[in-house]
Amino acid sequence: MDFNFTETQGMLRDTLRRYLSDTYDFDKRAAMLKRDGGRDPAVWQALATELGILGAALPEAYGGFGGGPIDSMVLMEEFGRAIAVEPYVSNVVLGAGALVETGGAKAEALVPGIIGGEVIVGAGFYEPQGRYNLADLKTTAKADGSGWTLNGHKAVVVAAPYATHLLVTARTGGSQREAAGVSLFLVEANAKGVVRRDYPCVDGYMASEVYFENASVGPDALLGAEGGALPLVEKLVDHAAMAQCAEATGAMKRLHELTLDYAKQRKQFGKAIGEFQVIQHRLVDMFMEAEQAQSMTLMGTLRLDDANRAKWVSQAKAKINKGARALGQWAVQTHGGIGITTELAAGHYFKRLSIIESQFGDLDHHLGRLEAGLLTEAA
Repeated sequence: MDFNFTETQGMLRDTLRRYLSDTYDFDKRAAMLKRDGGRDPAVWQALATELGILGAALPEAYGGFGGGPIDSMVLMEEFGRAIAVEPYVSNVVLGAGALVETGGAKAEALVPGIIGGEVIVGAGFYEPQGRYNLADLKTTAKADGSGWTLNGHKAVVVAAPYATHLLVTARTGGSQREAAGVSLFLVEANAKGVVRRDYPCVDGYMASEVYFENASVGPDALLGAEGGALPLVEKLVDHAAMAQCAEATGAMKRLHELTLDYAKQRKQFGKAIGEFQVIQHRLVDMFMEAEQAQSMTLMGTLRLDDANRAKWVSQAKAKINKGARALGQWAVQTHGGIGITTELAAGHYFKRLSIIESQFGDLDHHLGRLEAGLLTEAA
C-alpha cells in the first residue's frame, strides 16, 4: 500500500503551514484570543477565499475539490502544529459532512457557503447527563404543524458563539437511551427560542451551553430520516475523532520540537539539560509518541469506510489520548514551572492536548468500546 501523500495533498499541507506560520505565531494567537469572540474572523475567511482549503475534503458537486478524510487529516495536523482556534472539525467534518450525507436542497444551499466561509456550523451532539453516549438524549423535537419544536440542553458546543447554524440531535421518539428515535436537525443559530451561554474553554476555543426553549424550526431543519439518525451521527463523530487525532499529532510534534529546543538552551550545573541522559531518554520517548500518533492516525483514517470502523477509530483514539497525555506531561516536567505559564507556548499546547483527550471519547470510553466490540465478535 502506498502511504505517500498525493501532490495536491502535499501542496495543501505546505500552503497551510506557510500561512499559519505567518498568521499564528504565538503572539498573534494570544492577541486573537483576547478579541471579542476569541478569534479573528478574517483568518477563517482567508482560509476559505485566499487559500481555498475549506472545500479540499468535500465533493466537487458542491464546489469542493473532491478529496476526503485524508485531506482533512493533512489540514488538521497543520492546525494542530499552530494550535489554531479555527472551527474546521465542527464546520467542515461535522456540518458539511452531515449535509453531504443527507443531501437535498439544504445541502445544495449551505455546503457552498461552508466552503466559502460564510456559513459556520456548531455541532451539539452531547448532553450533560449522557457523557459520550450519543443516544442518551433529553432534548426533544415534537412535530408542530409542518415544522418542529425543540426543547433541551446541549453541552460544550464548540464554535456556537459565532456560528450561523447549529447541528444538533434530538429525540423524536423512543426512550432516553434508545437507539431508535434519534433525529438530526440543522437550526439557524438566531432562531427564536435558541439561548446560549458563551464561555472560553481552557484551550482558547469558544463554546456555549445551548438551550432550546420551545424553539420552532421549519420542516427543512430535519436532516435525513426522522428517528433514524444515530448511525449517521456515530459515523460523523468517528470522522471527527480521527480529525482530532490528526490535530493531536501536529500539536505533539510541535511540542516535542519546542521541548527539544528548550533542553538545548536551558542550563543547569554548567551545561544544557539536554546533555543529561535522563532528559535525552525523555525526548526520545516524546518523539516516539508523536511518531506512533501519526501512524495510528493514518491507520484509523484509512479505515473510516471499513465495516469495523469503530474498532479502528477507538484503537487510534485510545492510543493517541494516552500518548498525548504522556507527551504533554513530559514536556511540562522538562520545562519546569515555566511550562504551565501563559507566557510560554508549551503550556498552551499542553492545554489543547488535554482538551483533545476528552473530545469525542476519552481513553476509558474508547477502551470500553473496543472491549464491547471484542465481546460481540467472540459471541
